[in-house]
Amino acid sequence: MSEWKKICQVTDIPVLGSRRVSRAQGLDVAVFRNDVDGVFALLDRCPHKGGPLSQGIVFGTSVACPLHNWTIDLNGGCAKAPDEGCTPKFAVKVAGGVVHLDAAELATLAIDLTRPKAGPGASTGAIGDESFDVQAPHTA
Repeated sequence: MSEWKKICQVTDIPVLGSRRVSRAQGLDVAVFRNDVDGVFALLDRCPHKGGPLSQGIVFGTSVACPLHNWTIDLNGGCAKAPDEGCTPKFAVKVAGGVVHLDAAELATLAIDLTRPKAGPGASTGAIGDESFDVQAPHTA
């Protein structure tokens, strides 16, 4: 039997929007609400480049990633064709207008995943099995 953690009221989540749930370890969880009060929860990380899904546009049972417009299914966390990849989904229970998430999943699911580094702080990367240094732009 699952232990459920109270998160918020359904009405605390904007229609066609989301709220983020912080965790002790790991990335935040995004909790979404669609136009018929369906509530869904995914790791707040697009499977493509790690964009924050909580900042995406909700439509039907999907969310569009704000970085590259990948469409992610809110029921399963997977990108819709032709794109490929999934982000972890979290069990949701709504009872009496209150949103609950599975406490064990919040504590253990995908706690090892991180958001990819980009911009000035991203000084190294890897292609295949080889590491490389990212070079600063050449200046004249």
